[in-house]
Amino acid sequence: MRNIKFLLATAGFLILAGCAIPSNPLPDASQAVIEEASYQHDGPAKLTLYTMINNRSGSGAHSSLMINGSQRVIFDPAGTVRFSAVPERGDVLFGITPQVADFYARAHARETYHVVIQEVEVSPEIAERALQLALAHGRAASGFCSASTSSVLQKLPGFESIGNTFFPKRLMADFEKLPGVTTRKLFEDDEDDKSLAISLFDQRLDATE
Repeated sequence: MRNIKFLLATAGFLILAGCAIPSNPLPDASQAVIEEASYQHDGPAKLTLYTMINNRSGSGAHSSLMINGSQRVIFDPAGTVRFSAVPERGDVLFGITPQVADFYARAHARETYHVVIQEVEVSPEIAERALQLALAHGRAASGFCSASTSSVLQKLPGFESIGNTFFPKRLMADFEKLPGVTTRKLFEDDEDDKSLAISLFDQRLDATE
């Protein structure tokens, strides 16, 4: 009976989290491809937590983390926004230029979801530690977006108050309590099928190469 209850609870976590592994995940990029795509942002070392919220129910749907350290990446465990021109290893997306970062957030904001974007400046050492933890994490299972993101954050100095959770809104609330966090919300009215926007953006990226 205890095992059954655990399985039911886990199933509930997966439904609430709303994260899913892409049906056609891209293979891990080679080191040469990653190094070529690497992008160093000239802004301060920073962590950016993305939380996707269902506009109808108000429930959290997904969590991911942009890390601006020695290079800027997005740790997107069990995420579904992927670009053919943006290399990936595990669940880490590389080459996060301003154009890619902007579209990544906007791809999640549509008529059915909005995005809460929380940012906090950190030391270069903490940003680099977050980057290494994300790289070491590997691919997350479906439904483990918030659990994976929170597990990386809570290992960082000053982030020990972050609880390990399957729930995006609980992670968002913990992050909000950190000193120096700024928060904004992104709403858009695009169609619910984000694959259409991703395809168009892929074409735009390919055209600029």
